[in-house]
Amino acid sequence: MTATTARAMADATPADRDRYVDLLRVASLGTVLFGHWLMAAVSSDGIGNLLALVPALQVLTWGLQIMPVFFFVGGFSHALSYRSLARKAEGRPVYAAFLRARLQRLLRPTLVFVLVWTAGALAVQLAGGGDGRLTGAALRLVTQPLWFIGIYLAMVAFTPALLTLHQRWGWGAFALLAGSAAAVDVLRFALGVPYVEFLNFAFVWLAVHQLGFLRADGRITRPGLLAAAGLTGAVLLVAYGPYPLSMVGMPGEKVSNMAPPTLALLAHGMWLVGAVQLLAAPATAWLARPRVWRTVVAANGIAMTAFLWHLTAMLAVYAAQLALGVALPAPASAAWWAQVPLRLLAAAGLTAVLVALFRRFEAPARTAAEPGSGPLAALGTTLCLFGILGLSTTGLGGLLEGHSATLIALPVTAPAAIAMALGGWLLVERSGAARRVRLGG
Repeated sequence: MTATTARAMADATPADRDRYVDLLRVASLGTVLFGHWLMAAVSSDGIGNLLALVPALQVLTWGLQIMPVFFFVGGFSHALSYRSLARKAEGRPVYAAFLRARLQRLLRPTLVFVLVWTAGALAVQLAGGGDGRLTGAALRLVTQPLWFIGIYLAMVAFTPALLTLHQRWGWGAFALLAGSAAAVDVLRFALGVPYVEFLNFAFVWLAVHQLGFLRADGRITRPGLLAAAGLTGAVLLVAYGPYPLSMVGMPGEKVSNMAPPTLALLAHGMWLVGAVQLLAAPATAWLARPRVWRTVVAANGIAMTAFLWHLTAMLAVYAAQLALGVALPAPASAAWWAQVPLRLLAAAGLTAVLVALFRRFEAPARTAAEPGSGPLAALGTTLCLFGILGLSTTGLGGLLEGHSATLIALPVTAPAAIAMALGGWLLVERSGAARRVRLGG
């Protein structure tokens, strides 16, 4: 987004817009970028995780694992968007139009990222360079953050049904999802029921998403209580339950709070939501300053592109060090920590370059909100969801050898995942055209 466009959009902001939500969206993704850059422990032996090397630092994830805030913001935005479309439609179905509108800015930059990296991975492997420790680790690592986009797609798809549930039950709908997450963990840890844990990919994240609906209706009236309950619950679950300290996955851990999500992660999300709500009033006053608001508007216009390409930038920094013969200190050593500020600045600079190259794919498309075919759009979204989740699991290594990974209980290869994502996107786009053809006929 150019400075001129950002200024124009900022100046045209309606008086009733909730600017704090835009700040939370940018701040949460910015925190993810910083966390990933900091946690990457690259050496000549491969890519490790700083938090696994220094377990005492895992407590930092209670602040750096900020994805619940992004999903909370998503719930707020989805509620407003769907209700706005429904009012304008005057009784006509809006599900397909809602899916297309929410998915365009998400999927276009994502699929461009996937295609560019797939072409690069194929070129490296055809040249015989895909087996090196660093190269192989990079090809696995670079798609891992796509899990968040797959989960977000599910949230979009479930919004109408869960919004209806929210309108009927309010906090009861959140309690139902949270109780379901707790029941899943009981079945998983106490009774050893196989595969049941994967249900919490839905229950935990949709519960956080439901909190966004409550904010949209002004029903989070006691954020301090929410934060205290969540923090107390998370501490007790980690101290006395089968849950690890880290709120992100650690290599070799038998139990991860992230994949699949656990009740401890839901409690963590509750305290984060309560905490950011406590800051809403002073932050809103700060956002009333024109320069501050223009910065937030500009950052929102490129946030998804920056998220997609930030690991590429980080890997390029390490590759440049190796190419220039700069020694890679042992991770977590004094020399390694001394290089951290320079690496962060270099990664931020390279991310800015990549954003300049690819940001046009994040620009919102100007399309009419015709009703469209709901079933076709839902099928397309489902294919995109499983395709992107599958790609986050498989990575891009071993494309030529048919490397596969397990998504829930089914094996999936990267080419199959990419085909599902592209095919699903085509169906979502065609859902509107299909409706126009039927109406015209």
